[in-house]
Amino acid sequence: MENQINEKIRNAKRIVLKVGTSTLTYSNGNLNFSLINKLAWVMSDLKNQGKEIILVSSGAIGVGSKKLNFKTRPTEIREKQAAAAVGQVELMHIYQNFLGEYGQRIAQILLTKDDFKEGERKTNTYNTLDTLLSLGIIPIINANDTISTFEIEFSDNDRLSASVASLIKADLLIILTDIDALYDSNPKTHKDAKRIPYVKEVTDEILQMGGEKGSEFSVGGMETKLLAARECYENNVMMAILDGSDPSYISDFIFGKDIGTIFDCE
Repeated sequence: MENQINEKIRNAKRIVLKVGTSTLTYSNGNLNFSLINKLAWVMSDLKNQGKEIILVSSGAIGVGSKKLNFKTRPTEIREKQAAAAVGQVELMHIYQNFLGEYGQRIAQILLTKDDFKEGERKTNTYNTLDTLLSLGIIPIINANDTISTFEIEFSDNDRLSASVASLIKADLLIILTDIDALYDSNPKTHKDAKRIPYVKEVTDEILQMGGEKGSEFSVGGMETKLLAARECYENNVMMAILDGSDPSYISDFIFGKDIGTIFDCE
């Protein structure tokens, strides 16, 4: 079984990577340029191996909040939208610079829940992503927080990444986070917490293992990642949770290192 799973991961061609605000930034909310550069290198290396890469990136509101000199993540919808508008420009500029250094081309796509509902918009979203991948482009996706209050109030990019992976029929979704795996209890508060390396199905018992959210500039917690895993399971997409502090773990994981948590899809 383990060999079959490792082979499936190693042979994954279409991969969605999700990176959260707490991974992209320091605890003070400033961007971690060293980490972003390493992430760009890993994505470029995977592309050179013939893999298709989609990046779902959080951080627009957090980055925009810092640019606007907000001391904490704003709570008012209009301030969140303003921060998202400012932060999205900053994020894309940074991704373009770092990925461009490794010869990669990127595209920005902002999505709402309506883009995943059955109908023309869903078809158009799939066609756009599929075409960009066929052209060797790395699509960088975020929720369209600037215009959609519904997304800000009720959504998160863990679930968005699962929806993207399901729509585009990805082989693998990797969610990078500030906890290196799913544990049977919160490792930040329980020293005896044990890593769960493999999950066959996201049951109600597994969902109850979801803990607190990350930094004050982030939104998601382990619960949102488990909900994303359940959506992936329902759509036949393998998912993994990995430590986002070092993007080289992505390559280690793909080539068989026993790290993180794997959520199977069969």
